[in-house]
Amino acid sequence: MEVNKITEKNRNIINDFMINRWYSLKMIIRGKEIDMASVDGFYVLDKYAIVGLITYLINEENSVMEITSLDSLKENQGIGTILINRVIEEAKKIRCKKIVLITTNDNINALRFYQKRGFDMVHLFHNALEVSRKLKPEIPVIGQNSIPLMHEIEFEMII
Repeated sequence: MEVNKITEKNRNIINDFMINRWYSLKMIIRGKEIDMASVDGFYVLDKYAIVGLITYLINEENSVMEITSLDSLKENQGIGTILINRVIEEAKKIRCKKIVLITTNDNINALRFYQKRGFDMVHLFHNALEVSRKLKPEIPVIGQNSIPLMHEIEFEMII
């Protein structure tokens, strides 16, 4: 498997992958719209197909990296871990103080995954998806594992 950085040369295939996975290039996090066509990140190729993608934003002071998405098409094969480790390396390289991310209350796999890799649960945004659905109505009411999709949970890792 090969890990590559998102560039302008591969942006179209990255955008196609995100649309296929997220149905849009618009992501809503904490009530803010993020244009996923402009985020940075890394992807994993297995032969010629993308099997993993992580995206992030850096705040204007370069002190906080925010992971905006993480997708692994082959679960339990280390793809997510490879991508997280690559982002941690990048955050250290550019001297970020911490990495943050948001997941939702229904995403049990993500809750487990991030905690096992050293991220700490720091905030619960109660009923945050009510606000997000006003900006992106296609967000479902019922999420993974038939759990009502209601809250956002923030994780962080101090670098």
